[in-house]
Amino acid sequence: MNVRIYYEDTDCGGVVYYANYLKYFERARTHYLDDHGVSVTTLLAQGTQFMVVQAALTYRSPGRYGDTLTIDTWLSARSKASMTFAHSIRERASRRLVVEGSATLVAVDREGRLIRLPRCILELPSGNPPRPTARRSTARRRLPR
Repeated sequence: MNVRIYYEDTDCGGVVYYANYLKYFERARTHYLDDHGVSVTTLLAQGTQFMVVQAALTYRSPGRYGDTLTIDTWLSARSKASMTFAHSIRERASRRLVVEGSATLVAVDREGRLIRLPRCILELPSGNPPRPTARRSTARRRLPR
């Protein structure tokens, strides 16, 4: 999933405001579920909600105004009632690592009571991160003189 960085995403120095990465993680989780045929809207209508119980981020380099960031998301762990998504955010053109992180979510009913994860979630693949795509350069290499 790609996210273009606009002025509204940055602080006064043109660097992505740190808390915005949590928003990008949320979008990426929803995108991941959609890509795997799981509709969060349908689950909500059926009475299943998700609550984040832990989030962690490690900042590796700044995202800046005008950048396009690529977010890789995968299900790294799962139990009967919780799931952990891992995220890696890179600057699209250079593949420079910007942020790594994770979020653990639990399934709850409409009253906020812990419930088992729906079958559609339990059947999702989990494990290792996707391999980063190789950086493709359109620039010509300069030969030494």
